[in-house]
Amino acid sequence: MRILYLTQWFDPEPAFKGASFARALADAGHDVQVVTGFPNYPGGKLYRGYRVRPFARETIESVSVHRLPLWPSHGKSTLGRVANYLSFFVSAFIYCLLRMRAYDVVYVYHPPLTPALAAALAGAIHRVPFVIDIQDLWPDSVAVSGMAPPPLVAILDRLCSFVYRRAAHIVCQSSGMAEQLARRGVPRAKLTRIYNWSNYRPGTEGETGVPADLAHAFAGRLNIVYGGNIGQAQALEYLVETAIRVQQDIPEVCLHIVGDGIERDRIATLAAAAPDAVRLYPPVPRAVMDRIFERADILALHLKDDPLFDLTIPSKLQHYLSVGKPVLAGIGGEGAVLLEQSKAARVGRPADVAAMTRNLVALAGMPSSERAMLEKSGRAYYANRLSFEAALRDTLDTLSCACHRSQGADDHA
Repeated sequence: MRILYLTQWFDPEPAFKGASFARALADAGHDVQVVTGFPNYPGGKLYRGYRVRPFARETIESVSVHRLPLWPSHGKSTLGRVANYLSFFVSAFIYCLLRMRAYDVVYVYHPPLTPALAAALAGAIHRVPFVIDIQDLWPDSVAVSGMAPPPLVAILDRLCSFVYRRAAHIVCQSSGMAEQLARRGVPRAKLTRIYNWSNYRPGTEGETGVPADLAHAFAGRLNIVYGGNIGQAQALEYLVETAIRVQQDIPEVCLHIVGDGIERDRIATLAAAAPDAVRLYPPVPRAVMDRIFERADILALHLKDDPLFDLTIPSKLQHYLSVGKPVLAGIGGEGAVLLEQSKAARVGRPADVAAMTRNLVALAGMPSSERAMLEKSGRAYYANRLSFEAALRDTLDTLSCACHRSQGADDHA
C-alpha cells in the first residue's frame, strides 16, 4: 500500500505514533510518507534548527517526512491555538488536493481534528479513503479544557460528525471511546479499538544516561517520577499535594516531574514551596526520559477528574508498564481497570489525594522484593495485552480493508 500518514505532531516532538510507528509500517513492506508541521509542541516554540518555510523535507528513521507551514503556538491563548490548528489545516488541505491521488489510503492522527477534516474534504474529490485514529475525543476534550467558547464547541461537534461520516474507518484507543462514538450514531462496523503501546527501549552501552543534576537529586531517596506533558488534563497539582503529605512522614520520598506544558509555571510555584518533596526539571529527549524511568522506584500518572477522561487511556500507562516499575495512579475508567488487572499499580480516583496518599505510603513501605513482583507483573501484562506487534497488525488490517472497500466501490461506480 502507498500510505500517507498525516499528523500535525511528529518527531522530534513527543508524538506518540511518531517515527517508530511510521518506520514499522514501512518495514511491513509499504510505501509510507509522513506529512506534518514544523515541530513546536508542547511548548509552542519552534525547535532549534527549524524555521517555518513553505515546504521542507527530511528523513527520520528511514521514512520521508514532509513538513508544511503552520503558526507555532500551544499556550493558553485560544486565538493562538486556533491559529495553530487552522494554519496546518490549510497547509494539509492544499497538500492533499495536490498529492492525495498518489496514495492508496490516508492514516490521520487525531487530535487535532483539522488534519482529518483536510483529508475528508480532499478525499471526497480524489476518492481516496482515509482512516482516522482518535486519541482524544473532540469536541469533549476541547470543552473541558476551557479553550473554546460554547459556539465554537458546537461548530467542532458538527465538523466531527462530518469527518466521521466521511471516514472509511475509525480507530479508537479505548473501548469506552468507541462506545461513546457508537452512542452518537457512528456505525459500530466502522469502529475498531486498538490499544496504544509503548515506545520504550532499554538503554544501550554508551548511551546518554540520567542528567547529573537529577542523578544527584535521586541519591538516598525513594524516587517517584512523572515524565511528560504538564497540562490541564494531567492536573498534576494533586500528585504534588500527595508527595508533600507523604514526605512529611517518610522524608526520603521525593516526586520528580520532568517535562513542559502550559501548566508548568503553576506547578513550578507549588514545587518551589516544598523543594524536599517535589523537584521540577525541563524536558529531555525520549531516550533520556527512559533512563530516568529506569532509575525511578515508582512511576506516577494522573488525569483530571472528569467523565471524559474515564474514556481515555493515557499512553503513559502502557509506557510505564513496559518499563517495569510500580505505578501510582489517579485515574478512572478503562485505564484504572487495565492498571488493576496488571497487578503492578496502586490506583485511586483522580483528585483523591487521600487515596493517593494511602497508596503511595503502601508502595513506599513495600520491601524491594514485593515491588519487584509488581514490576514483573506489569511487564508480563504489557507483553500479553498491550504489545506493539498486535497493534501494528490490527492497524495494517484496518488500512488494507479500507483500501479494498474503496477499490470495490470504484469498480461498481
